[in-house]
Amino acid sequence: MNNHFPREDNEPWYRQFWPWFLIMLPASVVVAGISMVVIANRGADDLVADEYYKDGLAINRKLEKKERAEALGISATLEVSGGEIVVRTTGPVQSQQLQLLLSHPLESDRDFKVMIVQSLPGEYRGRLQATVAPRWHWALIKDGEQAWRLDGSITAADLREASGG
Repeated sequence: MNNHFPREDNEPWYRQFWPWFLIMLPASVVVAGISMVVIANRGADDLVADEYYKDGLAINRKLEKKERAEALGISATLEVSGGEIVVRTTGPVQSQQLQLLLSHPLESDRDFKVMIVQSLPGEYRGRLQATVAPRWHWALIKDGEQAWRLDGSITAADLREASGG
């Protein structure tokens, strides 16, 4: 007598569980890898410079302008109120308008420039294109023959002072 029972396995492979289970394991890794590539490309890091050599040369020019502002004794404070910014300067600024660069600390696509115009001696005003918050960086620039540059960052006090008045 034969006690060995033959196995009834007449279904084709694509109708069975185990082949699909084994195929789904590497397939899920491929899908996860493609999604990671898409996420990495959409959220590229703005802190990495593509043209680091040109940026390095520009840093030297910025440092020269900052040293010139320090030698002239020029300083500035900012006040932000709603959509308006007021910049108060001390020292021999001697310009009817200045350029103010406002940059987000992490997202370069949110950076913008504002031309500020002298309203009183030592006071410049301009309209903001977008809202700013504490820790945004600013650079006040005078171009031309006696070019100089001041850098700083917006603090919570800069936003509160103007909101009260």
